[in-house]
Amino acid sequence: MKTKIEVDIESRRGNEKLKKWIIAVIILLFTVGCALNEGDSNLIPVEVIRVVDGDTVKIKVDGKEETVRLLLIDTPETVHPSKSVQPFGPEASSFTKELLTGKEIQLEMDIGERDKYGRLLAYIYVDGQMVNELLLKKGLARVAYVYEPNTKYVDDFYAIQKQAQQEEVGIWSIENYATDQGYKDEKAVIQENPKKDNEGTSNGCTIKGNINSKGEKIFHTEASPSYKVTKPEAMFCTEAEAIEAGYRAVNR
Repeated sequence: MKTKIEVDIESRRGNEKLKKWIIAVIILLFTVGCALNEGDSNLIPVEVIRVVDGDTVKIKVDGKEETVRLLLIDTPETVHPSKSVQPFGPEASSFTKELLTGKEIQLEMDIGERDKYGRLLAYIYVDGQMVNELLLKKGLARVAYVYEPNTKYVDDFYAIQKQAQQEEVGIWSIENYATDQGYKDEKAVIQENPKKDNEGTSNGCTIKGNINSKGEKIFHTEASPSYKVTKPEAMFCTEAEAIEAGYRAVNR
């Protein structure tokens, strides 16, 4: 049987452990709370004036108009002074306009605030979602312009891009179109795929059957965004004919 002194000692030890545990919990909650508050303070509310294209937005902050370039991504061109409209450029532009027009948005800056053209560099949030990520998920942008120190989310972005590539959505549905150096123009893609429009068109059939790098059979109609630059392995007169041959419609 334990003596009264032994019982008192154990009781005190138990109380000390309890106190230490309570203090540790309080410190943890305080630390998490500070981190959350700090994260919230990094988001800058701004007013959207106009969406220029898929990756560029005009905003007003503190009464001043600024141009924002979305960090670490690049969408196909629609308004470039020396380039024609590129495949999936209009889709990217429309997607960003639909997301941001008339909405309350927030900017998150990285380390470097501006590019050499004086544009703000930022991650844009709307309705709790990051627009940079959404464009990558939809296959409407590629990871690009990766320069230190603005690389906070680059690993996440590459993972999202890899998934879009595997699903062959958007820009990734066109073979050899999106590269590390940018987007190839239509003539360059056609030169790499010389049989593009020379197979099966004499009979008036216009649906192109293509086999992708994973061996999947996909058909493209003239309404498909990637139709012009798709290399046909077979041509079909109707969608039913293509499906019967084992082909599926291209992902939009």
